[in-house]
Parts: sequence; structure tokens; C-alpha cells
Amino acid sequence: MLHRNRFLVLLALAGLLAFLSLSLQFFHLIPVSATKNGGSSKSRKRIMPDPVTEPPTVDPVYEALLYCNIPSVAEHSMEGHAPHHYKLVSVHVFIRHGDRYPLYAIPKTKRPEIDCTLVASRKPYHPKLEAFISHMLKGSGASFESPLNSLPLYPNHPLCETGELTQTGVVQHLLNGQLLRDIYLRKHKLLPNNWSSDQLYLESTGKSRTLQSGLALLYGFLPEFDWKKVYFKHQPSALFCSGSCYCPLRNQYLEKEQRRQYLLRLKNSDLERTYGEMAKIVDIPTKQLRAANPIDSMLCHFCHNVSFPCSRSGCLGMEHFKVIKTHQIEDERERHEKLLYFGYSLLGAHPILNQTVNRMQRAASGWRDELFTLYSAHDVTLSPILSALGLLEARFPRFAARLVFELWQDHQKPSEHSVRILYNGADVTFHTSFCHDFHKRSPKPMCPLENLVRFVKQDMFVALDGSSTNYYDACHGEGA
Repeated sequence: MLHRNRFLVLLALAGLLAFLSLSLQFFHLIPVSATKNGGSSKSRKRIMPDPVTEPPTVDPVYEALLYCNIPSVAEHSMEGHAPHHYKLVSVHVFIRHGDRYPLYAIPKTKRPEIDCTLVASRKPYHPKLEAFISHMLKGSGASFESPLNSLPLYPNHPLCETGELTQTGVVQHLLNGQLLRDIYLRKHKLLPNNWSSDQLYLESTGKSRTLQSGLALLYGFLPEFDWKKVYFKHQPSALFCSGSCYCPLRNQYLEKEQRRQYLLRLKNSDLERTYGEMAKIVDIPTKQLRAANPIDSMLCHFCHNVSFPCSRSGCLGMEHFKVIKTHQIEDERERHEKLLYFGYSLLGAHPILNQTVNRMQRAASGWRDELFTLYSAHDVTLSPILSALGLLEARFPRFAARLVFELWQDHQKPSEHSVRILYNGADVTFHTSFCHDFHKRSPKPMCPLENLVRFVKQDMFVALDGSSTNYYDACHGEGA
């Protein structure tokens, strides 16, 4: 009897341990071999780790996963959060295009085989993907500003072309649009059911990936929209500076910032050694390998869970990827410390921030046009805006990043308007330089519109040198 009881206890313990082991593996707290059909656990078929929580120290693999922004579970966001007596007046959205094929190729290696056609049954899925494709087929006669009217409305190449938006990129922005629809249309009724073209302002650079990203977000936001009501304006500059792009001092800041990047790279012996190893593997000079910007191509392999490229001499590996990604993280940290990029950002972001503030002021005065504004842009668009706003802790814009400006009216004090700034769903209003201490002096959950207006019209120039009072004088002032 005693032996039988012991056997039952041992059996129960064994079951408990098995359950715990499976649970730990499920939550990725212990490593699991990726073997298949008896293959080696070192198989290079999968390179996609799956961290559950943010690591305590900077982890290049974790940061790369965030950058990929792979569509998965529903996102929690803070857009549209306000006390009941606040009314949403207008929304201004800046997006980076979604996941794309590399802009650079590593010489003498096979380019990643990514399919840029849209297939509703292929991952990543989205329930509206098939309807999106059908709607895009109806838009062949869409009237967009040239050269946007000559671009394809959705990606459609079996083997992606350089810089082409992928299915992942389309799904990322369908999700963005759906999220904004649930908040701004269903909850806050920003636009009436019979909305007009005047109530939208849409602008994109001349790349197919930005136009297609904008259309994907717009379809998620306004499913089955009327093509006759939709007009995308073309923006020639990635800074969205329109007629205010000539700025000599901004260019001087940029040149000095690029010099800083170069010197930091020279100091990183680990990075130079890694480039040397990679160049040897693909049998090209190190200088040529470095000029090919290998991290761009490797990120595509990483984000799509495709093996890094190989040659007869070996394979590029995760150890190389980690070194380059770590250097990128270090470069971002030093960039914020040296402030050269900050000077560039103030001048680079001013034109588009000035346009946004002017629209907000018109909306606050009762103007009912351009209630929803969408700028479909690039990382080099969002990054200067984030820096200029003082959001130095913000991560570099991931694929399909979104930066949102909300304008609200207090019904208890109708003459008062406030703003909220959100980055990828997080409320960063009180992290901005123009409102970082307002919540300490006031119980209001938002920042007065006047703070943002004063920052754009005055304080941005004060932050540069204090001697300029307008954009033209700042751009043509003394050297940085």
C-alpha cells in the first residue's frame, strides 16, 4: 500500500513537472530546440526570436523586433482618451510607410525572395485584405496629383521590387486605419456619415510604398470610401516642407551630424571587424560592403524570418546582425546627446509643424474643413518631428509608425482648446518640450493649444540661437 501511494505521488509530481515545462516553453521562458525531422538545432531556417517582455538592458534583437512591427495581437492605444466633457475637433496623423523590400542589396548575395502580391489566405492575415484588393481595383481612374496618379495602388509583384511595400506593410496600415476608425469615427464621430472631400486632407511623397500605405490606412479608416471624394496631394520632399525647403543652416547641421556619425563609426572597432568578416564571406572589399548598407537587407531577412544570405565562404549570421544593430542604437543615443541632429530637426520639422498648427487654429475657430489630415511619409520625416518636439526617448520610427496630433474643445469652457500628442498609441503629450511640466501646474489631462502654437511660432527659434524670430531668418542665420 505504501509503495502504491509513493508511486501515485511520484506520478503526480512527474505530471506537474511536465505541465510546468510545457508552460515555460509556451511562454518562451526556457529555450526550445527548433529541430525538425531530426535536424540540427542549429538549422538556419528560422531566425525569429519571440521575447515576451522588454529585456532589462538594451537588446539589439528585441529592438529589431519592435522595428519590424509584425502584425499580431490587437494593439492597446491611448488615442481618443479624454474626459466626457471634451469634444474631439480634428486629428492630424503622420505615418511611416509599412514594411518594405530593401533599398540596398548586399553584393554577390541572393536577394530575399519575398512575394509582394497580396494573397488573402497568406500570413499576415487581415479580414479586410480581400475587400481592400477589390476596392483598389476600382480606383484605376482615381484623380491624384501627379506623379501619384501614375503609381500602382497596391503592391503586385511576385518578387518584390526595390523598396516595394509588402503584404505585411499593407496589413500594418489596415490595422492602423481600423484602430483609428474605432476610436475617431465610431466613438467620437469625428466625421459625419456623409463626409465630404473637403473634410479630408491627404498627402504622400512620390513613392509607391507611401501612397499604398496611405491608401491601406484610409481603407481601414473609411472602408469602401468613395474614390471621387479622395484626393492625395504629392509632396516632393521627405521633410514635407512644401515651398519652404531651402534652408542653408539646416543643411549645415545635417553635414555636421553626418560627420558625427562617421567619427562614431570609426571609433567602433567591433563594427569595423564585423564589416571585415562579412566582406570576406561575400568576397568584396570592406569599403564596398559598408557602402551597401547591409543592415537594410538583413533587417528584411530578419523581419520576414528568412535566413541571412550565404556564399561559398560561409553565411552572414545573427552575430553580425547584432553588432550592426547595437551600433545603430548607440548612434541614436549619441545623436540626442550631441544636439546637432536637434538643430537639424528644429529647422527640418518647422514647415510641417507650422502647417499643422495653422490647421488646428482654423479648426479651433470653427472651420469644418480638413478635420482628418493624413501625411504618408518616411522615417526621415517622423524622426525630425519627434526630435523637434523634444521626444528624445522615443524609439526610431518603426515600420508603419504613427504620430497623432489631436485637437479637443472643453465643453465646460468652449473657448479653450487643448492638444494631445500620441506616438504609436502612447500618450507622449507631457514628454514634449512645450508641455513637459504643465501637468504639474494644472489638473487638466491635456496641453493648451496655445503652448503648441507658441512653441512652433516662437520657441523653436529660441531653441536654435535666440536671435531669430521667424523661419527665414533662422535658416539664413550664422553657421551652426
